Amino acid sequence: MPPQQHRHDGSRHITKITESMFILPPPPPKYTINEWHLTNNLRTRTCLDQQRLADSVIAENDRAIEEINERTEHNKKVTDRAIDEKIKDLEFNISEIERQRKELCKEIECLGVYTDRMHHCLKFIEDKADPVNEKCLIQRERRVGIDYCVDGVEIELKKERRVIEGAVAMLTRTLEQANEQMRRLRSYFYFIDRDLDDKERSKTIDLFNKSRTNTSLELSIYHGFAPLDPSNITMQEWEKFCMDNIQNAAKEIYTCRQLRVYVDTLLRQAVYDLVTQFNATNNAFRSRIEELKDSKTKMEVHHSEVMRLANEAGQAITRLKKALSEKEGHTALAHTRLGNRAHRPSAELCRDPVEFSLVKEVGDLRQNCNFLQQRLAEAHASLRYLLKTQIQLEEDINTKTNTLKIDEVDCMTLRQEMDYHDF
Repeated sequence: MPPQQHRHDGSRHITKITESMFILPPPPPKYTINEWHLTNNLRTRTCLDQQRLADSVIAENDRAIEEINERTEHNKKVTDRAIDEKIKDLEFNISEIERQRKELCKEIECLGVYTDRMHHCLKFIEDKADPVNEKCLIQRERRVGIDYCVDGVEIELKKERRVIEGAVAMLTRTLEQANEQMRRLRSYFYFIDRDLDDKERSKTIDLFNKSRTNTSLELSIYHGFAPLDPSNITMQEWEKFCMDNIQNAAKEIYTCRQLRVYVDTLLRQAVYDLVTQFNATNNAFRSRIEELKDSKTKMEVHHSEVMRLANEAGQAITRLKKALSEKEGHTALAHTRLGNRAHRPSAELCRDPVEFSLVKEVGDLRQNCNFLQQRLAEAHASLRYLLKTQIQLEEDINTKTNTLKIDEVDCMTLRQEMDYHDF
């Protein structure tokens, strides 16, 4: 090392020693013996005070721990008892809700059956009764002549149409009410079902909480910021909510039962009215058919008698013509005799008994021929009237035959489809 560099290092060392000598503190002052005794006594008193305070704190801590433990156990027992009571309340409410749920299910099923009954009744009326009634009215429009009249059958058929229309209107209106009631039942069934699920979940949670102890393994302390008690519904509101659900469901069940009674009464009354009018219309048909048959039979008898009389009238005309023909010979003979006697000579041309007899014979023959001619004209007129009556009777018989076919064959066959029964 060069001598210059060594010299510099030595001076730096001397400088550091000098600086360290200047920063050393002065030595502490010495205490007196009294201060020593006072300090020891103070330390002793302080230790005793701290010991007494520690004993007091330890005793207070033990008392606080025991009190808090007792309070904690008491609170836990209160909470367990509250959980037990809540579980019992839930079980009671669940049993009530399940009972109402079963009743709702039963009413929904029963109302569905009654709705199907009304559907079947309406379908039968619309597919069978109403078309048959309309066809009967249309068929009877084919009546002709005097039979095209407003008779008892037509009156009963139109009355039957009014009964059918009234039954359809009442059933349709009641079916709409039943559908609305079904919708309400299903709505309350949904709310009841959801409430039942919520209470089952709440019961499961409370049962799980009841089974947990402070030594359970899955416990944890919540360090979040959201409150652990977010409930904002009071117990009174909860109880009211439960009772409202049960009571509302019970009201709907009662309403549904009343509606089913009404539907049952309505169906019986509708079927009774329809059957009563159906029988009345059929009786009117049977009465009219019997009346038509009786009239047709009488007309056939009259027709047979008219034909017989027309035949006899024809024979009588033939006899009258023959008689007139025969009288012409007698007249010619009498005229010839009178003509021949008119050639008698002079005084022989006298009015003798022969003359009087011939004149009387000619007068009688003329009078008899006139009478026969009059009878012949009357016979011809009678025959014409008989033939006209025969034609009219044949037309009336054909009319009655047509009407009988419409009423007895067409309409009564159609009405066999109107087989009313209990719906």
